[in-house]
Amino acid sequence: VPLAELSLMNKLIHISLVESQQHVEILQRDPSSPLFSIKTFEELPLKKELLRGVYMMGFNRPSKIQEQALPLMLAYPPQNLIAQSQSGTGKTAAFVLAMLSRASASEKYPQCLCLAPTYELALQIGQVVRAIGKFCTDIKVNYAVRGNRVLKGTVLEEQIIIGTPGTTLDWCFKQRVLDLTKISLFVLDEADIMIDTQGLSCQSIRIHRALPKSCQVLLFSATYKEPVRAFAERIIPDPMVIKLREEELTLSNIRQYFMVCQSSDEQYRALCNLYGSFTIGQVMIFCQTRRLADWLSGKMSWDGHQVAILTAELTVVQRASVIQRFREGKEKVLIATNVCARGIDVQQVTTVVNFGLPVDQDGEPDFETYLHRIGRAGRFGHRGIAFSVVQREAVELVHRIEEYFQTTIKQLDPYDMDELEKLAA
Repeated sequence: VPLAELSLMNKLIHISLVESQQHVEILQRDPSSPLFSIKTFEELPLKKELLRGVYMMGFNRPSKIQEQALPLMLAYPPQNLIAQSQSGTGKTAAFVLAMLSRASASEKYPQCLCLAPTYELALQIGQVVRAIGKFCTDIKVNYAVRGNRVLKGTVLEEQIIIGTPGTTLDWCFKQRVLDLTKISLFVLDEADIMIDTQGLSCQSIRIHRALPKSCQVLLFSATYKEPVRAFAERIIPDPMVIKLREEELTLSNIRQYFMVCQSSDEQYRALCNLYGSFTIGQVMIFCQTRRLADWLSGKMSWDGHQVAILTAELTVVQRASVIQRFREGKEKVLIATNVCARGIDVQQVTTVVNFGLPVDQDGEPDFETYLHRIGRAGRFGHRGIAFSVVQREAVELVHRIEEYFQTTIKQLDPYDMDELEKLAA
C-alpha cells in the first residue's frame, strides 16, 4: 500500500491522541538557548476562539510532541522547525493551530500555505482546519488541488491555502493567482512521503524558493531518516528539530503460539476453539490472500461473529471506514490481508491470529511481514498474544521464524480445551 494511503488511513482513524511513551529529542543550533514546553493549551498565546475549537476536538491537554513544538511554532520572532513523530501524536493539530494563529482575518489574501502529497490528505488537513477553526469565522480556506480550477486573474481572498505541489505550482506560476511573496507561514506535511513520490520533492523545493526569506517554514514527517534529513536541509538549513523517537516493533512483549492442522476446515475449527476459549475483546486475523480472507469472513459471519474484512480492493476511504468501525468496537473481528499488516494502529488489539504464515513469491517465510502482523498486538507497550494456525507443511516455516528472530513459538494442541483455557486465564 502506498505510504500516502497509510498516512490518510491513520489520519482518519486517530480521532484522539495516541499516548506514546517515546522520548522527545530536541536538536537546535544553540544548545544553550532556553527551551519552553507547556502542559496546557491555555499557556499558549492562542485566541479564545481557537481554544474553544481545540476543546471541541476533544484535545484536553497537549500531546508530547505538541508540548515541545507549539511554543516554538508560535514564538516571535518565528522559528523554522522540523517535527517528526508517528501518526496519531497530534502533528496535524499542531501546525493547524500555527496556521490559524498566524493568519490575520483582516487581510483578505493568502498568508499560510500547506502542502500535502495527495488530494485526499489535503482535504483531510482542511477538515482539521475547519474543526479547530470552527469559531474563527473570518478565516477562510481554499484548496489548490485537482478539480478545483481557478481562472487567471482570480483574486484569492482566503487566508489559508492547502494544496498538492503540482496544482499549487500551477496556481503560482501558470495561473498567477497565488502570490508566494505574501506567504508568512509555509507548512510541508508528510515530508517522507513527498521524498518517496516522484516529482513532489522537486515541486516543493521550487515553491519554497519563491517564498520570502522571512517566511516561517514548518516541516512534518513520520520519520527522520537520512533522506528526510537531506531533503529538510535543502528546504531549511540548520532548523530546530523535534523528534519523537520512532517506536520499534518488538517481539519481547508478545507471547507466540502455533497450532498444526490437516486442512483449512480444520484450521477454521481450531480458530473457533481458540476464539471460544479466550475472552477476546477484539482480534485481527491475517490471511495470505484475498480469496482466503473472503472464505474465512463468510464462514465466521455464517456462525454469527461480527466480522469486518480489509483487502487492497477497497478504496482508501472504504478501508479507513472499516478500521474506524473496528476501532469503535462495532465489529469484534478484523480479517485482513497484508494491506493492514503495517502502519495501522488500533490500540485495543492485544490478540493477533495468523491464518497461515506469510510467505514471499518463492514460498520462503516473509519475516518482515510476520513481525509487522504480530506487532499489531504489542503496540504502545501493551502485552500481546499471537497465534499461528498452520497446516503441517508449514511447520518448518515456524521453526525458521523462531531461528530468525531468536524467539520461541510454543506449539498448542488445537483440541486441548483445558490447555487453551489455562492459557486464557
